[in-house]
Amino acid sequence: MAKEKIVLAYSGGLDTSVILKWLKETYDAEIIAFTADIGQKEELDGLEEKALATGASKVYIDDLRDEFAKDFIYPMFKSGALYEGQYLLGTSIARPLIAKRMVDIARAEGATAIAHGATGKGNDQVRFELAAAALAPEIAVIAPWRLDEFREQFPGRAEMIAYAEANGIPVTASAAKPYSMDRNLLHISYESGMLEDPWFDASAPENKDMYLLSVSPEDAPDEPEYVELEFNQGDCVALNGESLSPLAVMEKLNELGGKHGIGRVDMVENRFVGMKSRGVYETPGGTILFTAHRKMESLTMDREVMNLRDSLITRYSTLVYNGFWFAPERLTLQALVTESQKNVTGTVRVKLYKGNIIAAGVKSPVSLYNPDIATMEADPTQAYDQGDATGFIHLNALRLKVSAGVDQSKK
Repeated sequence: MAKEKIVLAYSGGLDTSVILKWLKETYDAEIIAFTADIGQKEELDGLEEKALATGASKVYIDDLRDEFAKDFIYPMFKSGALYEGQYLLGTSIARPLIAKRMVDIARAEGATAIAHGATGKGNDQVRFELAAAALAPEIAVIAPWRLDEFREQFPGRAEMIAYAEANGIPVTASAAKPYSMDRNLLHISYESGMLEDPWFDASAPENKDMYLLSVSPEDAPDEPEYVELEFNQGDCVALNGESLSPLAVMEKLNELGGKHGIGRVDMVENRFVGMKSRGVYETPGGTILFTAHRKMESLTMDREVMNLRDSLITRYSTLVYNGFWFAPERLTLQALVTESQKNVTGTVRVKLYKGNIIAAGVKSPVSLYNPDIATMEADPTQAYDQGDATGFIHLNALRLKVSAGVDQSKK
């Protein structure tokens, strides 16, 4: 009888390497290792050989960078999503894509389950499993860190290292980097270790080696650099006059932003599971894109459309953060977002300088800004009669006067 097949989200690190071997032994199953190439770069080197040496029967390493940029990053950025006012959701937005591809592989391979190495305290377990539930409710999910027998066998990192050594699992684990790291096309996140102390200064000069995507603002060039971003219906389609794919836009903006020390965030956030956690993020290209997109909207988006869309930013961001990318409410919100972007077309020029993104011009063939109407000089269009403002103010002041009269009568 054929063995059960399990598709494992595999990174090649200590946790997923140990989990691969443990799953194979515990379930007497074939383990199909899957790694999504979403911009980790050198982290993917030697991954296939490592997975096979650890016991995987088959390895998928799929280049999903184009899909990640086009179908996940770009739609999310058009919504203005910003979790708790700071986080550009770099890790959150990657998980539904990974889960989607895992489900595809599981179905193609006839696997009955997928597995992941997310801990029972974090957000990723929820994101993976909610996405899988929405896409393939018939496929089981195995989360070793939530199983008593796994935690009893591996109460700490030392036990995992010992297990790896005893089983010939090729992993490199050391205390040289006392923090965890997750990288993709949009960002790098740093958590745990010394970062669990919110008083720890991650921006101090002695900690500069932690960062991979950006220089510190203090070390950025002393000369500013200009970049022009061209938008079409909310999507950035060109940089400095050169037409580029979403992937190429992200790669180029990461290079520019990193060079100028842009996009570092250090925050304490609220996890979906109920606890607060401290994270440090580098999002150089995403920060430039987010800022430029907002400036493009300021010129081209109707006020009430913007107010409506902005009123949904917190909801949309929370849906992404909590793992509801494939939920019907997110898809519904996305339809509204897409409609709101139909005139967000034009060019934004920004100046990059020592961690700052400085507005340097915006133009559009569908601009809603009319200098003849907005001018402080005589209005040649006669579109606005300043005298009309008297009645406008009186009407808007009426309820305030009535309320004030009630307050005075109480006294």
